[in-house]
Amino acid sequence: MGGKSGSAVLLACVFAVTGCSSASSAAPGDSGATTAKLIQVVAAENFWGSIAAQLGGTHVAVTDIVDSPSADPHSYEPTAADARSIAAADFVLINGIGYDVWASQLAEANPNPARAVLTVGEVVGASTGQNPHRWYNPADVHRVVDQITRDYKRIDPEDSAYFDAQRSIFETVATADYKAVIADIRHKYAGTRIGASESIFAMIATALGLDLVTPPDFLRAVSEGTDPTAADKSAIDAQITHREINVYVYNVQNATPDVQRQVEEARAAGIPISAITETMTPATATWQQWQTAQLVSLRNALAKAMGS
Repeated sequence: MGGKSGSAVLLACVFAVTGCSSASSAAPGDSGATTAKLIQVVAAENFWGSIAAQLGGTHVAVTDIVDSPSADPHSYEPTAADARSIAAADFVLINGIGYDVWASQLAEANPNPARAVLTVGEVVGASTGQNPHRWYNPADVHRVVDQITRDYKRIDPEDSAYFDAQRSIFETVATADYKAVIADIRHKYAGTRIGASESIFAMIATALGLDLVTPPDFLRAVSEGTDPTAADKSAIDAQITHREINVYVYNVQNATPDVQRQVEEARAAGIPISAITETMTPATATWQQWQTAQLVSLRNALAKAMGS
């Protein structure tokens, strides 16, 4: 999605905290009963919040700040309630990599040595300027899952075995369909040339073994809300016109005029289209349900393109 904005005004009005509104979400097949210890978790975005809730099960209460499919985490304007939630949290989960600067600012404005802050960019070794869409990278999600589990165990060491069990459920049962679709696409369609509207799809394309041929600068420009070059747009037009790609993947939440034109050109050329979203759709889905549904749609488009 588009450009970014700060939250300097809000940082001056963080109030003394008496509590925060939160909703807990246990994982499917939760491996234990409730406990007196309840970790208060705040996730800047609901896709990370979904994972955190499943890993914590009945031992966490998770508040997602950006939880609407229509909201743009890049330019989200946090509220005083968001500031209070972060200030009161035991554990804060932030994407980082320049994606949700406002969340880092709120956490820094309320220093608390007892609060754990996990920044995904730091966990995966990515910095501002690199692709921030790490929830679309299976390997990075695995790293974040491991770190969330370690942080939960450090906050609540008495329930370490419970958190290990929750992690095992998530990695084996809850994400089984997600991993199976990835393996199937990689097995059947590795090397297939595809186009995409922005960098959100770049890392999952690599995991799937697909050949993403869209100019990287175009992918980055659309993701960051800047104007792509005329040369890149012409290159994509040629790829579509000459059917040098088999499928075109686009983010329906960021369909710029350039992207809309490419989608229309791809349809006219008979190239199958596969849609994705930047934030969880529907918001009630789990992270893996959302991702799996999109991957199944992509697999269908690839099957149509390749006649299989």
